[in-house]
Amino acid sequence: MTQINAYINFKGNTREAMAFYQECFGGELDIQTIAGSPIEEHMAPELRSGVMHSALMNGGVMLMGSDMVSPEGLIEGNNMSLMVGCGTEEEIDRLFAKLSEGGSITCPLGDSFWGSKFGHLTDKFGTRWGLNYDKNAK
Repeated sequence: MTQINAYINFKGNTREAMAFYQECFGGELDIQTIAGSPIEEHMAPELRSGVMHSALMNGGVMLMGSDMVSPEGLIEGNNMSLMVGCGTEEEIDRLFAKLSEGGSITCPLGDSFWGSKFGHLTDKFGTRWGLNYDKNAK
């Protein structure tokens, strides 16, 4: 396992929140919008200006955020998940299978358009997990 990071979902104000966290923690902020991404055509027009993914990085600190929410919508308490950056494909397969036992899969493990193997689930204790294996990382 490479690392575990916090991933926060916001109510359409990810840019503002992540800029605030950048003021607090410093570092580099990368923001990817829904507009211009492969999922843009599947999103309602009013959502296309939102943030698909953002990452604030400063040394050992990585905080990620998005305007994307689960199908049930954003409810206080469900706006955070733990992101696991896996080091191998075998590791992501094993962890996803184990963590999903008795839980529910939100996004099945599979290849993503950003070049990773990715999946999202809620475990049997209600903890939300995202797992990512960057196939291009060496």
